[in-house]
Amino acid sequence: MLINQDFSVDRSKYIGGSDIGAILGLSRFRSPLEVWMEKTGKETKKLDSLPLRFGSFAEEFVATEYASATGFELVHDESIYIHPEHSFMSAHIDRFVLENGSSSPTRILECKTANPFSSGDWGEVGSDEVPMSYLCQCIWYMAITNLNKVDLAVLFGNSDFRIYEIARDLELENAILEKASLFWHEYVLKDLPPPAQSEADCQALFSKGDPSKSVEAKAQTFELTKRLQLLNSEIDVREEEISTIKQNIMNQMGEAESLLYQGKMIATWKAPKPSFRLDSKRLEQDLPDIANNYKMPVQNSRRLVIKQIN
Repeated sequence: MLINQDFSVDRSKYIGGSDIGAILGLSRFRSPLEVWMEKTGKETKKLDSLPLRFGSFAEEFVATEYASATGFELVHDESIYIHPEHSFMSAHIDRFVLENGSSSPTRILECKTANPFSSGDWGEVGSDEVPMSYLCQCIWYMAITNLNKVDLAVLFGNSDFRIYEIARDLELENAILEKASLFWHEYVLKDLPPPAQSEADCQALFSKGDPSKSVEAKAQTFELTKRLQLLNSEIDVREEEISTIKQNIMNQMGEAESLLYQGKMIATWKAPKPSFRLDSKRLEQDLPDIANNYKMPVQNSRRLVIKQIN
């Protein structure tokens, strides 16, 4: 099914291809809880960053390079595609591919840009060895469009262009759809958060504390607090050892900026380029009226402090 409207307006109504990797816990950038907060209206972050803007800008270039490399014709359709059986599952396709003069799409093209330093996360060109979050995204698109192949074209930096090929896997597809359906019905529709997977998730989920409340610790939680204290003490010991080693190296280097061993550079000790910051105290002293106009409250995150028990 097609819906001809702006995809960005309706993110909260659907699970999209960019969500599924995060829902499955495979994304380095978003957690399942963050997706849940977006879908339930708890938090609506505008997805806007330099890498995202560059990726959007470079999509046309990547698509053009793909067409040039393959000779295939591309169709750019900005409609939302909806799964025929699950109205909350959507897809926004970068390009449809027409092979050998076909009038109907035969495969999907997904366009990506990537940091050259991440190329080790990708396998041999032409294979389906791509990062798991991207693989799930491609599987998602095939499930919704009922096409059997996705070509994932990726540009690393400005000099390394590759094409990967992902074929439809119905067993994996069904597993992904089942997980997505569980997430939507058990968490989104019931307005219940999925389990937190990081400290950041806990901060987001329980951002406000209630000074009047306290809870009795479970025995297991009490043991965890003691374990945390032990680990923190070990960190202190390691940091002291690290500081001692650094002092030893610095004393040997003195004013020298480079440390060599058998002619090879093993360390440097240099001052970075000067940086500039606003002297807020001086501004408040010299121009208090102007400084007050630019003050804004900052809500700090809750801080977990483990108390020493004798």
